[in-house]
Amino acid sequence: MTVGIRDAVSLVTGASSGIGREIARELAPMSRALVLVARRVERLEALANELRTAHPALVVDVRPCDLGEMAAVDELATWIEATHDRIDVLVNNAGVGQIGLFEASDIDQLDGMLRVNVLGLTRLTRHMLPGMVTRRRGAVLMVSSGFGLTWMPFFSAYVGSKHYVTAFSESLRTELSGTGVTITQLCPGPVATEFEQVAGNPTDQHVPAFIELSPQACARAGVRGLAAGRAMVIPGFFARIGITAGAMAPRWLLRLLYTLGGRLMRSRMAPARDPQSR
Repeated sequence: MTVGIRDAVSLVTGASSGIGREIARELAPMSRALVLVARRVERLEALANELRTAHPALVVDVRPCDLGEMAAVDELATWIEATHDRIDVLVNNAGVGQIGLFEASDIDQLDGMLRVNVLGLTRLTRHMLPGMVTRRRGAVLMVSSGFGLTWMPFFSAYVGSKHYVTAFSESLRTELSGTGVTITQLCPGPVATEFEQVAGNPTDQHVPAFIELSPQACARAGVRGLAAGRAMVIPGFFARIGITAGAMAPRWLLRLLYTLGGRLMRSRMAPARDPQSR
């Protein structure tokens, strides 16, 4: 199945860095217009100028928006309707993470993550989808995660948010069958982005460099999968093996392994006890 995404009006959230920025670069040659959405407007403007220079016929609009604020998502949808009339390709890439002991997590950061990863993504899709169905043309790329197919301790709420994205994507894809609109989800493993810097990493454990995928390679795989109408894309050889194995492994086995790993990491992360305390 091939999806008509050429000469499209495309919208990319989280376009200021990482996977989102690279997806925008991949979509630029095949889009008529490109809407870049994120909070950091300076980065968006720099990317927009780069894309306008490389593709003089491309219309590039910058729209700063905090997708964790539902009123801002509604304002974005209203602006799109007034300026572009339609969106043919929606890339729900914006997302944030949180790493560490759940009971020690910052509750405001936790709420903000869930608003962006779940509520903002869902609300923006709800705004954009009716027009696609009416025109019988459209494609949505949901950037989920390998964690949408399995789980791991110390990422609890983040994993939960990505399970939502994966289930939402799968359900919506089947619901839209025959409408001319496709849903593709991108489920990457570790990617060399600002994820740890933003999420924090109190575990002090890092992914080996040979497993980590570049954002360029991840974006390229995602856009190719979108154009091909694929249901799911897991980019990277090592990530594909690990994520697939994790998804297929018996839950009792994963529970055993992660319980052992979880106890070890908790002992390392717990504050040292005062020897005078009782």
